[in-house]
Amino acid sequence: MNFTEKITYHFLRVISKVIAKFSLRNQVVISQHIASILYQYIPKRKKVAIKNLKTAFPECSDIWIQNTLKKCYKFLSYNFIQFLAFPKSTDSIKIQINGQVALDNALEKGKGVILISAHFGAWEILGHWLGVNNYPLRGVAQRQKNKGANKFFEEKRQLSGIKHIYRKVGIDVLYNILKENKILGLVSDQDAKNKGIFVNFFNTPASTHKGAAIFHLNTSAPMIFGLCIQTGFQEYKIELIPIIPVNNTIEDITKQYTLTLEKIIRKYPEQNFWFHNRWKTTPMK
Repeated sequence: MNFTEKITYHFLRVISKVIAKFSLRNQVVISQHIASILYQYIPKRKKVAIKNLKTAFPECSDIWIQNTLKKCYKFLSYNFIQFLAFPKSTDSIKIQINGQVALDNALEKGKGVILISAHFGAWEILGHWLGVNNYPLRGVAQRQKNKGANKFFEEKRQLSGIKHIYRKVGIDVLYNILKENKILGLVSDQDAKNKGIFVNFFNTPASTHKGAAIFHLNTSAPMIFGLCIQTGFQEYKIELIPIIPVNNTIEDITKQYTLTLEKIIRKYPEQNFWFHNRWKTTPMK
């Protein structure tokens, strides 16, 4: 790490320790101030989020779009404060689990499990729950450009017992995770550029990653779609939904989990990360 990266790492560690000492009430207050500043004064990605919301909900008014985006800023800001205060921030949370039996049954097949997820809800709490309950999650993550920030985030997540596998590792490493009957975690909700397959997402073609489908077709490893939804203050619901395609094709599998995500986002639009340019790549005519 260079000097700037070292400073980033130690700064995040200090902030983390300070935030963890605050009461829950004060953590909420801080997160709401951060959300307000981001919404009012930091325009980066805001236009992308508005555009995405209008694409997903064309029938909704501009007022609804703005209110939903404000709620999204508040939701994400509190999640970030929670992450900084981890693991203390998880002491008082309540988690309802739907689908744990499906996950256990999938692991019992001995082929590993492909856990498909998205930048939706409290994804850090999903990883935390899997880790502390001794599920062997190996999440594929994007390495942060700042090595200090990357080290901080990795250390935080590993406190739960989960491990990172960074993108661009050898493909054999990912297949070995399944061979060892572990859980391969794939976040599959971003624009996949020209390497993806186009499936409808909110009635608009979206280039979507094919990795989950390819791993399944090559290994027969079961697929589970997993998300963590906030249902109240310090209350969460983890949904573990088996993906069982009618036609075992890349297109059918990708359509199925994308539709599953869409249905959940429609119920909780403020919990989706709208800041990715999801429809950036368009189909070639």
